[in-house]
Amino acid sequence: MRSEPVTLLALDLTGTFAFGLNGALTAVRAARLDVVGVVVLGMITALGGGIIRDILIDALPPATLVDWRYYTLAAAGGLIAFALSKHLRRLEQTINVLDAVGLSTFAVIGSSKALSSGLGVAPSILLGVITAVGGGTIRDTLVRQIPSVLRSGLYAIPALVGAAVTVGTIEWGLYGLPAALGAASACFLIRMIGLHFDLNAPEPPETSEREPSSEDAT
Repeated sequence: MRSEPVTLLALDLTGTFAFGLNGALTAVRAARLDVVGVVVLGMITALGGGIIRDILIDALPPATLVDWRYYTLAAAGGLIAFALSKHLRRLEQTINVLDAVGLSTFAVIGSSKALSSGLGVAPSILLGVITAVGGGTIRDTLVRQIPSVLRSGLYAIPALVGAAVTVGTIEWGLYGLPAALGAASACFLIRMIGLHFDLNAPEPPETSEREPSSEDAT
């Protein structure tokens, strides 16, 4: 492996728990679900992106289904979210922070694992982003919401930056704990700055001319 296994494991488990908790809390906000539904959606958020990544790089069975720590932490996050569901309004900032933590760690883990499997630079960065946003996209689809990655101001862009920094440091032979934390921190800071200042990714310019109505035609 190109990086220290203990470092990768710590980041991976941290992201798994954070996404499990955040995913379940987000699901509670979006729909009225029982404990099974909340935990399942939390686990999908935490494990979905990694499963997609492992399937695409033919690393089967997916690591998150082989190691009990992954699905245990994801389920624990879902249960904690269910227990705290009455206090969601007061946990808004906490939810956002946890989401940024999961986004950051998964972008780093996903891109490094993809590159170590033999993929090139661009596909590895792409799989880092997929690892970070894949589970949340599945969750949002299941609760009939437009996925966060398509509507949130800065979501995929921070993951892209974190994945790109990770792949760059690996290619330059600089990857290790400081580089991994630096890449994750870059992703985290961009995401939090976007939330704080309500920044958005570029959108299509508004049409300057209004569409003619039936009244105009008469």
